[in-house]
Amino acid sequence: MDIQAKKLLAKLLLDAEKAGVGRRSRAAALTARHLQEYSNQRSLRVKEEFETTMRAAQAAGAVSLTWDGLGAKEGFIRRVDATDTVALARFLGETPVSEQIGRVEEMFAPGMSQYPVLGEVVRRWGELRKVRALGPDSAQDWLDAIRTIEYARESPLAAETLLPVREASARLFKDSKRIEKLAAPLDVLLAGSIDVEIREPTEVWKELGLSREEQPVRMAGRVVVERSRVTSLLDEPYSAFPAPAVIRLSSTPVLVLTIENQTTFHSEAARRCNEEVLLIYTAGMPSPVWRAMYRQLLEGLAAGVPVCHWGDVDEGGFRIASVLAMDAKAAGHVLKPWRMSPDDVPDSHRVSASKGTLERMRRFAEAAGWDELGAAVVAAGFTVEQEAL
Repeated sequence: MDIQAKKLLAKLLLDAEKAGVGRRSRAAALTARHLQEYSNQRSLRVKEEFETTMRAAQAAGAVSLTWDGLGAKEGFIRRVDATDTVALARFLGETPVSEQIGRVEEMFAPGMSQYPVLGEVVRRWGELRKVRALGPDSAQDWLDAIRTIEYARESPLAAETLLPVREASARLFKDSKRIEKLAAPLDVLLAGSIDVEIREPTEVWKELGLSREEQPVRMAGRVVVERSRVTSLLDEPYSAFPAPAVIRLSSTPVLVLTIENQTTFHSEAARRCNEEVLLIYTAGMPSPVWRAMYRQLLEGLAAGVPVCHWGDVDEGGFRIASVLAMDAKAAGHVLKPWRMSPDDVPDSHRVSASKGTLERMRRFAEAAGWDELGAAVVAAGFTVEQEAL
C-alpha cells in the first residue's frame, strides 16, 4: 500500500467517522488541497503506486474516485469521497469504531452497575473523544483498575496499614509496576466522573490505601493522645505517629479541626499548638488507615465538641470533605466547614470556575451535609486553594 495514499485514507476515515457521530457537518472527502502533493508528482511510478492504492480502496467499496478531464488513464484523481466507513476501516486494517465500542460495552457490562462512570467513558469514546488521553484500546486498563480497587478494598490490611503499591501490584498482576500505569482510570473510577480535576498518582493510590511508603499522621495542639506504647501531650509544634499506633484522646479538646494542606497545617500548628484544639493533617484525600484512626478518635470524643474541616474551596476539597463527613457521622458527630464559605475568600484570591466544576462542588458539598454552602459556592462561581487563605 502506498504510504502517502494510506496516510490520506486514514485522514478520510477519521473525518468520515466524525461525520458519523455528528462531530463534522460536511461529508468526508479528499479534495484538491489534500491531493496537491500527488497532483504535483513528476514521477510516473510514484503516481501509479498512489493510484493503485486508491483504486484498490474503490474496488473494496470504501471510496469513490473522481478524475480530472483526462480520465483515469492519463489524468489525475481530483477528489476522493468516503462511501463506506466500515469498508474503509477494514481496507486500512483497522477495526471500525462501531465494532470497537461494541466490544468495549461487552467488556464493561459486568462493572457498569457498580461503576456507572464507565457509561460516560463509553459515550465519550463513541464520540471519537478520549478520556484522560485514553481511547477504546485502553479498555483492559480500566478493567485492571477495577480489579485494583476491589483488591485494595477487600484487603484485610487496608484499615491497618498502607500497602506498598508495588507489592500489591506484584501480587495482583504479577507485574510490580502495573498499578502505577493505571493512575488515570483509577482516578476517574474513584471520583465517578470523567471531568474531575486530575490528581497526582500518589493521591489516587493513597485513597485506596496504597503507597510507596507509609506516611505518619501529623497532629498538633495542647491535647493528650493515648498511643500503643505511651500516653502524652502532643509535642510543640506538632507530633507525627503511625496511624495504627493512635488509640484514643486522653483529654478533651475544645475543637477538632482536620486540615487538607501541609502548608496550612504547619502554619496553624505553629500558631495554635498551645491551645486546647486538635489539629489533624489529612494530607489531601486521607487513606483508609487514616480514616480508621479518625473514626476511632471521634468515637471517644465527647458530644458537643465541634468537629470541623478546613480544605480547598474547589472540587477536590469538597470531595475530601464528603468522605470525612461520612466518617464523622459513623462516629456520632456532624462535620462542619471551617473558613470554606465564599464570604471568607477575598476577591483577589478567587479563580473563576466552569459550570461543570461548580456543579460537582455542589454535589460533594451536599454529600457532606453542607447544602447551603454548596448553593453559595455555585452562586459565587469560583475556586480557591486553602494556602491562599
